[in-house]
Amino acid sequence: MENVRRYRALASLCRQQAAYRPLQNWQLLGQAEHFEYLAEVALKAHFEACNAQREDDAIAAAAWESSAAA
Repeated sequence: MENVRRYRALASLCRQQAAYRPLQNWQLLGQAEHFEYLAEVALKAHFEACNAQREDDAIAAAAWESSAAA
């Protein structure tokens, strides 16, 4: 999650700089978009890892309950 914050902060800085540098406006906005994309990818990976862990925990709990019931 720390990477998501960093990427979003960098995107924000790029957008702020774009406001003050009209000659580099498109380049900076492109970099901001790239950092937002990286934040999305990192966030998606984080939630997929969390969901995978939950599924593994649920499978382990079901296996434990079925062996305890037997």
